Amino acid sequence: MTDPIRVTSTVHLDPAELRWRFSRASGPGGQGVNTTDSRVELSLDVARSAAFSDAQRSRVLERLEDRLTSGVLTVVASEQRSQLQNRRAALARLVDQLQRALAPPPRRRRPTRPSRGALRRRAEGKQRRSATKQLRRRPDL
Repeated sequence: MTDPIRVTSTVHLDPAELRWRFSRASGPGGQGVNTTDSRVELSLDVARSAAFSDAQRSRVLERLEDRLTSGVLTVVASEQRSQLQNRRAALARLVDQLQRALAPPPRRRRPTRPSRGALRRRAEGKQRRSATKQLRRRPDL
């Protein structure tokens, strides 16, 4: 992998910044279970990466705060038996995490009041429900 990895239109990761680690995955795997290093750990040092501007870096560090260890984001993939498939899955997860962290915050909700019609419909619904429940009561003797 020598091509930059596209995260967003403005953020491209240099593959040299990624650290790959491989180990044996747990779980079923057939004959190759004890011989192949199919588990993949992919790490990116977000705090020192040149791919982010200062504003982007601070946003990613803030939003992924609970997933970072000393500024390093690590993603693990071990679902597949193939190391290549796990590599692709780990890279896709890393890109997805970064895209969500870089997304602009949602617009603030402008508080509004319920319309007069909505209040009327709600009151009518409550009255209908009350009448239904009154029919279930024992008659007064």
